[in-house]
Amino acid sequence: MTSPNIIRVAVVGVGSFGRNHARVYHQLQQEWQSRDTRVELAAVVDADLERAKSVAAEFGAQAFDSVKSMLSAMKVNAASVAVPTVAHLATAGPLMEAGVDVLIEKPVAPNLLEADELIRIAHRTRRIAQVGHLERFNPGVRAAVSLVTRPMFFEVHRLSIFTPRSLDVDVVLDLMIHDLDVVLSLVNSPVKEIRAVGLPVLTRKVDIANVRIEFDSGCVANFTASRVSTERVRKLRFFQPQQYVSIDYARKDVFALTVKPVPEDAAAKAGFTMPDIVPSKPELVEEEPLHAELVSFLTAVAGRGRPAVPLEDGRRALAVALDILHAIAEHSRRAKIEHLSGVGPTGLV
Repeated sequence: MTSPNIIRVAVVGVGSFGRNHARVYHQLQQEWQSRDTRVELAAVVDADLERAKSVAAEFGAQAFDSVKSMLSAMKVNAASVAVPTVAHLATAGPLMEAGVDVLIEKPVAPNLLEADELIRIAHRTRRIAQVGHLERFNPGVRAAVSLVTRPMFFEVHRLSIFTPRSLDVDVVLDLMIHDLDVVLSLVNSPVKEIRAVGLPVLTRKVDIANVRIEFDSGCVANFTASRVSTERVRKLRFFQPQQYVSIDYARKDVFALTVKPVPEDAAAKAGFTMPDIVPSKPELVEEEPLHAELVSFLTAVAGRGRPAVPLEDGRRALAVALDILHAIAEHSRRAKIEHLSGVGPTGLV
């Protein structure tokens, strides 16, 4: 009998979201017991060793206070990197150099120089490196992909009640980047123009932003992101010839209205005739997005295949996000608005 292939994984950074990675890996450890490829949550790493010990005890792993101490004590095959964005390169780089495949939470890096360095390291070490753009794995988004023909207009809203998390980045890099990645993957066209406005409200960084992007294809996308809202809204809607598609991220659902063209001979006889508008709901695969994301990552690790969201996709979304922050800073200067954060040519300064 052939021995199973066991992927030993680590989670580096076990704050609220990193703990969820540990939870799902532990869940997969139970679910994949009868598979040829299995997964084992081997290590939990956090600078706060007590927190690492708590999560490790909960999910049956070993606790470490640094990547260096973990690598000196054991071998792991793959790791989720859920540390603050500014530490992504310093954390994921040594992991890849040590032969570990990585899933790096979004945004992939705080600037393009570090994103490019991560890409270079991944190519040189031949590591699987995926970016944690979780909404790609939302059942509504996955079902909507099959409906895409030629999207020409997007309206996207992501509003959140304020919480003291991810305050090391602006709302564009914290929340909007999810939608930027999804829209960029659906449009698949270079960005032509960006117009944006944003303001700090409760923090020293941009907390609310509105953006208009025009693509070379002629498609236009409007984005609104806020982390100081009184309600939670996460919706993406787009129009394409003869069809309207609405994705509700929170409900993990998608709904479409399709216009059936009126036959030319009937239209000629009757003048204007209201076409049939047919509602439909594509079939969904019900799955927790993080579960789907980690299964996708582990599948790429096991098969040495291209990840669903490679570092290049993460860099693309980051580049647009940084251009948006630059446009916000330009608008603030023109409007003579006191701005407390700036943007340099390669990222935040």
